Amino acid sequence: MTKQNLIERPTSRRDFLKSSALLGGVLAAPALLPGKLLGAAGGGDTLRLGLIGCGGRGSGAAANALSADKNVVLTALGDAFADRVQNSLKNLQAAHPDRVKVSPETCFVGLDAYQKVIESGVDVVILATPPGFRPVHLKAAVAAGKHVFCEKPVATDAPGVRMVLEAAAEAKRRNLSIVSGFCYRYNHGVRAIMQQVHDGGIGEVRALYTTYNTGYVWAPFPRQPEWTDLQYQVKNWYYYTWLSGDHLVEQAVHSLDKMAWAMRDVPPVKCVAHGGRQVRTAPEFGNIFDHFSIVYDYPDGVKGFHFCRQQMGCANDNSDYIMGSDGVAHIVRAFSGPFVLKGKTNWRYRESKPSDMYQNEHDELFAGIRNGKPINDGVAMAHSTLVAIMGRMAGYTGQEITWEQALNSQETLVPEINGWQTAVAVPPVALPGQTKFI
Repeated sequence: MTKQNLIERPTSRRDFLKSSALLGGVLAAPALLPGKLLGAAGGGDTLRLGLIGCGGRGSGAAANALSADKNVVLTALGDAFADRVQNSLKNLQAAHPDRVKVSPETCFVGLDAYQKVIESGVDVVILATPPGFRPVHLKAAVAAGKHVFCEKPVATDAPGVRMVLEAAAEAKRRNLSIVSGFCYRYNHGVRAIMQQVHDGGIGEVRALYTTYNTGYVWAPFPRQPEWTDLQYQVKNWYYYTWLSGDHLVEQAVHSLDKMAWAMRDVPPVKCVAHGGRQVRTAPEFGNIFDHFSIVYDYPDGVKGFHFCRQQMGCANDNSDYIMGSDGVAHIVRAFSGPFVLKGKTNWRYRESKPSDMYQNEHDELFAGIRNGKPINDGVAMAHSTLVAIMGRMAGYTGQEITWEQALNSQETLVPEINGWQTAVAVPPVALPGQTKFI
């Protein structure tokens, strides 16, 4: 596979930190301290922000947070790798010189970096490490009384989803915010068309069709002699199921989240799937698939169809169709639209100046903290993640998987990590019909 066939290594969707690479941060046993900010803060109070996972995505989220509220300052950075911390710090200082109050003592590197950021006295944390680590980080942040921005997906296996649901319930009890990185829920155009659907603009929903067909994401990093197996896997986290959940769970989950939203977050009853690894077969691509097709069965006979692939040289598409008894809702180019209803009701969303859904997430997070009305996306973000995980389970095994089976699965992908020398066995690429459901 030549470099010309690959998109360059990870970049932020937020057009921030163009030169940054992947996300860091890994789990260790948390030592929790009580947080001071359990609810609202006055508009003049300074809120201290900590970033956990300093790649392009996390650094972009930190920039959005600093732009969301004039009395937010960034005070701590944490990542598994020192270069990620320093790159992030340099870029954030350039963009917000008066708002970045990070010292050498609050730059944390290593397996316990997330824990040290949480303990550093911050009020709000951004969780942007590889998804496999997110449940432990979220649990630790909530237990310490922190408000959270949590990137998607929120887990890579069912035990992780269950941990997230527990953390979400605890955050609700403690009046803490959890805003998720399912950014389309903060897109004004998608909100408007979903409201049309929920208000009966296309009649009763009968079927849904979503696609996330694209090329490769980024080239794997070549193995360096000094890296342990674990360091190599975390550097190339996208290509290992335990870290990313597979591209269905990491990327295409956005489409499945919109499907879930259209269905008012009522979960599917079951699903069947096809999937495999046709093109991206070299060992450096870990153990993930490069394509899936899934059929979800919802209550009352509603069908959800999803197709995704990461293959070069193929037709790309990222669209959502919601088909009802009286018309069709169509989301094209979901960042900016058009957002259209056709049928008995003809409707098109128009916004004179398209809003930035990434910025909207943080605007609403901090507004909720300030006015004492915290947002808790916990259950929806966990359920949308599980919709993707059950699709992966069906694709990997070739079996029909029910929602209850997926939610209660005992398959633990994320290992217990005790240091960079921890041996992490990588399962072989799944073979439908042979790989077993656990």
